[in-house]
Amino acid sequence: MQLLMPEPQIFVERTLALIKPDVVDKEEEIEDLILRSGFLITQKRKLHLSPEQCSNFYADQYGKAFFPNLTAYMSSGPLVAMVLARRHAVSYWKELLGPSNSIRARRTHPHSLRAIYGTDELRNALHGSLSISSAEREIRFMFPEVILEPIPVGQRARDYLNLYVKPTLLAGLTALCKEKPADPMTWLADWLIEHNPNKPRLQHQITEEEHH
Repeated sequence: MQLLMPEPQIFVERTLALIKPDVVDKEEEIEDLILRSGFLITQKRKLHLSPEQCSNFYADQYGKAFFPNLTAYMSSGPLVAMVLARRHAVSYWKELLGPSNSIRARRTHPHSLRAIYGTDELRNALHGSLSISSAEREIRFMFPEVILEPIPVGQRARDYLNLYVKPTLLAGLTALCKEKPADPMTWLADWLIEHNPNKPRLQHQITEEEHH
Protein backbone atom coordinates (compact mmCIF):
# COMPACT_ATOMS: atom_id res chain seq x y z
CA MET A 1 0.00 0.00 0.00
CA GLN A 2 1.49 3.29 -1.08
CA LEU A 3 1.94 5.85 1.69
CA LEU A 4 0.74 9.25 0.54
CA MET A 5 2.85 12.04 2.02
CA PRO A 6 1.66 15.65 1.90
CA GLU A 7 3.68 17.91 -0.36
CA PRO A 8 6.08 20.17 1.54
CA GLN A 9 4.94 23.75 1.90
CA ILE A 10 6.88 26.90 2.70
CA PHE A 11 5.50 29.42 5.15
CA VAL A 12 7.64 32.38 6.21
CA GLU A 13 6.55 35.30 8.39
CA ARG A 14 8.31 38.39 9.60
CA THR A 15 7.90 40.12 12.92
CA LEU A 16 9.47 43.10 14.63
CA ALA A 17 11.61 42.66 17.73
CA LEU A 18 12.85 45.52 19.89
CA ILE A 19 15.56 45.31 22.53
CA LYS A 20 14.48 48.14 24.80
CA PRO A 21 16.83 50.81 26.20
CA ASP A 22 17.44 49.30 29.64
CA VAL A 23 18.75 45.97 28.25
CA VAL A 24 20.67 47.15 25.17
CA ASP A 25 23.86 46.05 26.96
CA LYS A 26 22.54 42.47 26.65
CA GLU A 27 22.19 42.79 22.87
CA GLU A 28 24.66 40.04 21.85
CA GLU A 29 23.31 37.62 24.45
CA ILE A 30 19.70 38.18 23.36
CA GLU A 31 20.58 37.90 19.66
CA ASP A 32 22.26 34.57 20.32
CA LEU A 33 19.08 33.29 22.00
CA ILE A 34 17.02 34.53 19.03
CA LEU A 35 19.21 32.73 16.49
CA ARG A 36 19.30 29.52 18.54
CA SER A 37 15.48 29.61 18.63
CA GLY A 38 15.33 29.24 14.85
CA PHE A 39 14.88 32.85 13.77
CA LEU A 40 16.77 34.62 11.01
CA ILE A 41 17.60 38.29 11.65
CA THR A 42 17.02 39.89 8.24
CA GLN A 43 17.31 43.55 9.27
CA LYS A 44 18.87 45.25 12.27
CA ARG A 45 19.55 48.80 13.38
CA LYS A 46 20.27 50.72 16.57
CA LEU A 47 18.39 53.98 16.99
CA HIS A 48 17.30 56.50 19.61
CA LEU A 49 13.65 57.48 19.30
CA SER A 50 12.27 60.83 20.39
CA PRO A 51 9.19 60.92 22.67
CA GLU A 52 7.14 62.00 19.63
CA GLN A 53 8.34 59.02 17.59
CA CYS A 54 7.53 56.68 20.48
CA SER A 55 4.04 58.20 20.68
CA ASN A 56 3.53 57.48 16.98
CA PHE A 57 4.86 53.93 17.29
CA TYR A 58 2.54 53.16 20.24
CA ALA A 59 -0.41 55.15 18.85
CA ASP A 60 -2.80 52.27 19.60
CA GLN A 61 -1.99 52.68 23.33
CA TYR A 62 -2.75 56.41 23.34
CA GLY A 63 -5.03 57.52 26.17
CA LYS A 64 -4.08 54.71 28.55
CA ALA A 65 -2.76 55.65 31.99
CA PHE A 66 0.70 54.20 31.38
CA PHE A 67 1.16 55.91 28.00
CA PRO A 68 3.32 58.87 29.21
CA ASN A 69 5.60 56.56 31.18
CA LEU A 70 5.83 54.19 28.20
CA THR A 71 6.98 56.90 25.79
CA ALA A 72 9.42 58.27 28.37
CA TYR A 73 10.87 54.78 28.93
CA MET A 74 11.18 53.95 25.23
CA SER A 75 12.87 57.29 24.47
CA SER A 76 15.25 57.13 27.45
CA GLY A 77 18.14 55.67 25.42
CA PRO A 78 19.13 53.74 22.30
CA LEU A 79 17.23 50.60 21.36
CA VAL A 80 17.86 47.81 18.86
CA ALA A 81 15.24 47.05 16.20
CA MET A 82 15.32 43.73 14.34
CA VAL A 83 13.20 42.03 11.71
CA LEU A 84 12.91 38.34 12.55
CA ALA A 85 11.87 35.72 10.01
CA ARG A 86 10.82 32.10 10.33
CA ARG A 87 7.71 29.93 10.02
CA HIS A 88 4.99 31.42 12.26
CA ALA A 89 7.41 34.14 13.38
CA VAL A 90 4.78 36.30 15.09
CA SER A 91 3.41 33.59 17.37
CA TYR A 92 6.78 31.96 18.08
CA TRP A 93 8.36 35.29 19.04
CA LYS A 94 5.42 36.13 21.34
CA GLU A 95 5.80 32.71 22.95
CA LEU A 96 9.53 33.24 23.46
CA LEU A 97 8.88 36.68 24.98
CA GLY A 98 6.31 35.51 27.54
CA PRO A 99 3.69 37.71 29.27
CA SER A 100 4.07 41.48 28.91
CA ASN A 101 4.30 41.92 32.69
CA SER A 102 7.76 40.67 33.65
CA ILE A 103 6.71 40.03 37.27
CA ARG A 104 3.93 37.75 36.08
CA ALA A 105 6.25 36.19 33.51
CA ARG A 106 8.65 35.10 36.26
CA ARG A 107 5.75 33.30 37.97
CA THR A 108 4.13 31.65 34.98
CA HIS A 109 6.85 31.53 32.27
CA PRO A 110 10.18 31.58 34.15
CA HIS A 111 12.22 30.67 31.06
CA SER A 112 10.74 33.40 28.84
CA LEU A 113 12.87 36.37 27.77
CA ARG A 114 10.79 38.91 29.69
CA ALA A 115 11.08 36.82 32.84
CA ILE A 116 14.87 36.75 32.42
CA TYR A 117 15.56 40.31 31.27
CA GLY A 118 12.49 42.34 32.28
CA THR A 119 11.93 44.31 35.49
CA ASP A 120 8.19 44.97 35.79
CA GLU A 121 5.06 45.59 33.72
CA LEU A 122 6.46 48.73 32.04
CA ARG A 123 10.15 47.83 31.73
CA ASN A 124 9.68 44.42 30.16
CA ALA A 125 12.94 44.44 28.12
CA LEU A 126 11.61 43.40 24.69
CA HIS A 127 8.85 44.11 22.22
CA GLY A 128 7.11 41.84 19.74
CA SER A 129 4.41 42.49 17.16
CA LEU A 130 0.96 41.23 18.11
CA SER A 131 -0.17 40.18 14.63
CA ILE A 132 1.04 39.89 11.04
CA SER A 133 -0.62 43.20 10.12
CA SER A 134 0.90 45.04 13.08
CA ALA A 135 4.28 43.48 12.24
CA GLU A 136 4.10 44.96 8.74
CA ARG A 137 3.20 48.39 10.11
CA GLU A 138 5.92 48.31 12.79
CA ILE A 139 8.61 47.09 10.39
CA ARG A 140 7.79 49.95 8.02
CA PHE A 141 8.02 52.36 10.95
CA MET A 142 11.45 51.16 12.10
CA PHE A 143 12.82 50.37 8.62
CA PRO A 144 11.17 52.91 6.27
CA GLU A 145 13.72 52.20 3.52
CA VAL A 146 12.86 48.49 3.37
CA ILE A 147 10.39 47.33 0.72
CA LEU A 148 8.21 44.56 2.13
CA GLU A 149 7.25 42.36 -0.77
CA PRO A 150 4.79 39.53 -0.12
CA ILE A 151 6.54 36.21 0.48
CA PRO A 152 5.05 33.39 -1.63
CA VAL A 153 3.33 30.60 0.28
CA GLY A 154 1.56 27.38 -0.64
CA GLN A 155 1.23 26.78 -4.38
CA ARG A 156 2.95 30.07 -5.24
CA ALA A 157 5.98 28.98 -3.21
CA ARG A 158 6.09 25.59 -4.95
CA ASP A 159 5.80 27.28 -8.35
CA TYR A 160 8.68 29.60 -7.47
CA LEU A 161 10.87 26.70 -6.38
CA ASN A 162 10.09 24.68 -9.50
CA LEU A 163 10.74 27.59 -11.83
CA TYR A 164 13.73 29.36 -10.27
CA VAL A 165 15.43 27.12 -7.69
CA LYS A 166 15.22 23.45 -8.65
CA PRO A 167 16.70 23.71 -12.20
CA THR A 168 19.86 25.46 -10.98
CA LEU A 169 20.19 23.23 -7.92
CA LEU A 170 19.74 20.07 -10.01
CA ALA A 171 22.43 21.22 -12.47
CA GLY A 172 24.78 21.97 -9.59
CA LEU A 173 24.25 18.58 -7.94
CA THR A 174 24.79 16.85 -11.28
CA ALA A 175 28.06 18.72 -11.78
CA LEU A 176 29.05 17.86 -8.20
CA CYS A 177 28.56 14.13 -8.84
CA LYS A 178 30.72 14.32 -11.96
CA GLU A 179 33.47 16.37 -10.32
CA LYS A 180 33.60 14.50 -6.97
CA PRO A 181 35.56 17.26 -5.16
CA ALA A 182 37.31 16.71 -1.82
CA ASP A 183 35.17 19.40 -0.16
CA PRO A 184 31.72 19.00 -1.78
CA MET A 185 29.92 21.64 0.32
CA THR A 186 32.38 24.42 -0.53
CA TRP A 187 32.55 23.32 -4.17
CA LEU A 188 28.75 23.38 -4.51
CA ALA A 189 28.51 26.77 -2.81
CA ASP A 190 31.09 28.22 -5.22
CA TRP A 191 29.30 26.60 -8.18
CA LEU A 192 25.94 28.07 -7.19
CA ILE A 193 27.46 31.54 -6.79
CA GLU A 194 29.12 31.26 -10.21
CA HIS A 195 26.00 29.93 -11.95
CA ASN A 196 23.41 32.08 -10.17
CA PRO A 197 20.85 32.83 -12.93
CA ASN A 198 20.00 36.15 -11.23
CA LYS A 199 23.62 37.34 -11.07
CA PRO A 200 23.93 40.76 -12.74
CA ARG A 201 26.03 40.68 -15.90
CA LEU A 202 27.93 43.56 -17.48
CA GLN A 203 27.17 44.12 -21.12
CA HIS A 204 30.33 43.70 -23.19
CA GLN A 205 31.19 46.89 -25.03
CA ILE A 206 33.05 46.59 -28.34
CA THR A 207 35.92 49.05 -28.61
CA GLU A 208 37.14 50.54 -31.89
CA GLU A 209 40.25 48.33 -31.75
CA GLU A 210 38.13 45.17 -31.43
CA HIS A 211 35.82 46.37 -34.19
CA HIS A 212 38.73 46.84 -36.59
